[in-house]
Order: sequence, then structure tokens, then C-alpha cells
Amino acid sequence: MRRDYPVPAGFLERETDVKKSRFIAWVAPVSSRDDVRCWLERARQAHPDARHVCWAYQIGRPGSAAEAAMNDDGEPSGTAGKPILNVIQHKDMGDVLVIVIRYFGGIKLGAGGLVRAYAGAAERVLSAVDRVIQQARVTARVRLPFADEQRLRHWCEVHGAEIGAVTYGSQVSAEVSLPVDRQPDFSAFCEAQKLDYSFET
Repeated sequence: MRRDYPVPAGFLERETDVKKSRFIAWVAPVSSRDDVRCWLERARQAHPDARHVCWAYQIGRPGSAAEAAMNDDGEPSGTAGKPILNVIQHKDMGDVLVIVIRYFGGIKLGAGGLVRAYAGAAERVLSAVDRVIQQARVTARVRLPFADEQRLRHWCEVHGAEIGAVTYGSQVSAEVSLPVDRQPDFSAFCEAQKLDYSFET
């Protein structure tokens, strides 16, 4: 089960200039690697002439993220992605991607200057973005006859639950992610339908 935690409310862009180099910082909410890829493609399409598109993200609860990654995109190792990720980790925010797009201005900043510029760009956009609370969710595993699958899907649609992995054998096995406050309703539904279910702890 995941506790509630803050995530970006939406996309935001902020720009800073450091010694004639432009640093354009984007922040966006992400919940998967596919989301990250989509945002990176969007950044490169929007800024095809940029020298560097550096980024970092973390998915999951701050302090115990399920996944995190970073990329320097041609800048000296450790001068772009790592400073961006460090700022993200100090902001107590999950499910967040920060991309910093750099247009080189002709003046070299040096390793320390780059670290300060990328961290500063990330800090500026993360401080400005609104936050919303990611609602705590729980994962249930349920086994059911084929005839009941549509009924389960309908319940999920109505109650804000999402069906994840589904496997078909002698019965249907499904993972269901649902808001914690819907857990008693889901239990009641499964028991009424005589379905075999359990919640991940």
C-alpha cells in the first residue's frame, strides 16, 4: 500500500539564463517509463536546436521511490542529471520528471558552474509548480470465472479502480489497483460474487 504523497499538479516551464546559456526547465507528473519517454520526445521536438536535453525523475513515494533515473545528455558526467535528481529528492515529491533543456551561449561554465546552473533550473521550476496529493492506493489480486470478468471491469470503472495484469488459465487472475477508501466496497463486491481475492500488504 502507498501512503499519500505530493506530486506535481501538472506541467510547468521556467527559464533561466546563465552567462548567455539558456536553461529551460520543465516539470511534469509521470507514473511510468513510457510517460518519461513521451515527455522527452516532446522536449526534443519543441527544442530541436538545443545542445543538451538533460533530465531526472523519480516514480513512487519520496524517500522510497520505486524507480529513479537521470541523464547528462552529453554534459560532463555528474554535472546535469545528478544535480537535477538531488533537487527532486529534497523536494519531497513523487511521480515527478524534470527536464532541463540547454542552449549553449558560447561561454563555458565549468563543472561547478554546470552543477549550479542545472540544480538552480530544477529548483526554480519545482518551487513554482503546484502540488496535489496522490491518493493512497492498494493492490488486490482476484481470481474469478470468465463469466464474471465483465462485472469486475464494470465495478472498477464505476469506483475509480484500475485493472492491471490479467492472466487467463482455468480461471481469470487479475491485479486491481484501487483507492484505499474503496477497499471495504471491493471486499463486499468480491464476497457477494463469491470471488477469491486478497490484498497486497
